Amino acid sequence: MEFVLRTNDLVKKYRGFTALNGLTMNIPKGSIYGFVGRNGAGKTTLIRLITGLQLPTSGSFEIYGVKNTDKAINDSRKRMGAVVETPAVYQDLTAKENLKMQYRVLGLPDFKGIDELLELVGLSDTGRKKVKNFSLGMKQRLGIAVALCGSPDFIVLDEPVNGLDPQGIIDIRELILKLNHEKNITILISSHILEELSKLATHYGFIDGGKMIREMSAEELEKACCKSVRMTVTDTGVLSRVLDEMGVDYKILDSSTADVFAKLNFTQTALKLSEQGCDVITMEEKDESLESFYISLVGGGEK
Repeated sequence: MEFVLRTNDLVKKYRGFTALNGLTMNIPKGSIYGFVGRNGAGKTTLIRLITGLQLPTSGSFEIYGVKNTDKAINDSRKRMGAVVETPAVYQDLTAKENLKMQYRVLGLPDFKGIDELLELVGLSDTGRKKVKNFSLGMKQRLGIAVALCGSPDFIVLDEPVNGLDPQGIIDIRELILKLNHEKNITILISSHILEELSKLATHYGFIDGGKMIREMSAEELEKACCKSVRMTVTDTGVLSRVLDEMGVDYKILDSSTADVFAKLNFTQTALKLSEQGCDVITMEEKDESLESFYISLVGGGEK
């Protein structure tokens, strides 16, 4: 498997505080990588390091196989665009003028591609409207357009839907999917909004306290957040015996409740239990949410 970004035991310390504490992560080429962690977990610090805004205290990282200490790392970074924390745009310029400014910063020979970029992010009809009059969602899409200047094949988005209204979130989601599916761009999304990430990500990295807790694919996560049937019965002792006979995985929660990790025939199961003097009070299918899975990984409460 080819990786766009790899970090090895990455550490970043500030005075009296360790933001990254031995972070190792691997972002496959072509993926939408959801970088998951609570506020202060180290997500933005990692982005600042790989974009060259700050230097690591120790450890290393590679972008397209080029190590951060190699002189060629700047060439690798030219293949990367980023929106860090808030979009870096000029408020008194139009969307097109902002893109022209970025083209000049990058030293691009002409302005070819700007109209196409504006069309791609849904800002082609903004005309002479200045950015200061844009909605938050429009500013975020413009920030992504700025990040796409120079045709990078890896972009980094730091909390891209933070503060957006429902329509703004949908617009950003559709744009991210289009960039990945149609433009073959690898995308790193840092976010704590797990429900939204679950609609996008092909891979996940769960970070807490500056450490990588677990990396997994979307398929692995789906299996981990498996469907279950929550059963309430009059006797979980009888339920245990019956489920053991059926060869079904389950977890007894208390004297009357259990989660069963299999599809059950309600009538057949109820009859088997009734034969042994146990009545079914309720049966309800449920999913473990991404949020509850994350909490199970890192533990509850603020740190």
